[in-house]
Amino acid sequence: MSSSNSHSFYKLADPAEFLSLAESAVLFDVRSPSEFAQGHIPGALNLPLFSDAERAEVGTIYKNSGKESAVLRGLKIAGSKMSDLVIQARQGSLGQGEVLVHCWRGGMRSRSMGWLLSTAGLSPTVLEGGYKSYRTHVHESLESPCRLNVVSGLTGAGKTRILAVLAKAGEQVVDLEGLANHRGSAFGGIGQRAQPTTEQFENYLFGQMQNLNPDQPVWVEDEGNRIGTVVVPPSFYHLMRHSPAIFMDSSPVQRVKNLIEDYGDLPLTELADSISNIRKRLGPQNADEALASLAGGEVARAIEIVLAYYDKTYMKAANAMPRKIMPTLAIDELTDPEIATSAIELSKAATFV
Repeated sequence: MSSSNSHSFYKLADPAEFLSLAESAVLFDVRSPSEFAQGHIPGALNLPLFSDAERAEVGTIYKNSGKESAVLRGLKIAGSKMSDLVIQARQGSLGQGEVLVHCWRGGMRSRSMGWLLSTAGLSPTVLEGGYKSYRTHVHESLESPCRLNVVSGLTGAGKTRILAVLAKAGEQVVDLEGLANHRGSAFGGIGQRAQPTTEQFENYLFGQMQNLNPDQPVWVEDEGNRIGTVVVPPSFYHLMRHSPAIFMDSSPVQRVKNLIEDYGDLPLTELADSISNIRKRLGPQNADEALASLAGGEVARAIEIVLAYYDKTYMKAANAMPRKIMPTLAIDELTDPEIATSAIELSKAATFV
């Protein structure tokens, strides 16, 4: 690290170097809890210098009375917490001397914390430009071209399971639905953890992509521009739509079986609520029949009705934005290893490149 990026109490690092150091050092995000909840570097620990209310107070003073008054109030607030912050940092660092620190812009909060931790015997590195510079780095990285292979198919074909099969075969895989805590469709949020913000989803996606070999393809599941409440980065969605795909062809009977396996043991009230939420799209008659089937314990029939709607939706989208390359792979009679082998062979075919 160059001397121009060093201070007597702490070092400075750009986002790429900072993230490299984060692979082996503890990372402290000293922003307020609400800032951290909105989005943070995966793996970071929140060590807030100010609470949300204190941050708002300092900001108001800065706006009304100027920087000097705001700094004095900030110092008074932070001063009473110094010993507690050091104790928390030492506990969080698990005995490591090297620690990483950042705030929003790489300004007073992170540099003050860098000074404090250095006086406590730790060796801090501060992210130059703060979380804001990290987010710029994320956007630039996600906009960089890469080779994607897309697993496509109708609802219930088992696309997420096929990704796991490909990963087991040694292929590079990114599970977008896993990162979004949502399995797609109106039922995708049932039984899942709370979804991350779109900002945090981007951070997770970047974190996965940066650890992959850029010279090898990455397999992803075909998705719309939203997964539940999460928005897929526009540049990444554009790349998915224009990347080669393999259509995993599965019969309606098998797809119903797959969906019963995925959703059949979930609370019927939640399944019913999800059907009600798409009532207009299903049509009142179909929605009523699906709800009646569900209430009567005929889960398979309810799924058949909803599946017909999703099939029409898929075909409409496929016709509106047809893919240039999308060979079909019939999967119902294949074992998992056979699916992986066939998909990989198709992806390497000259017409697929």
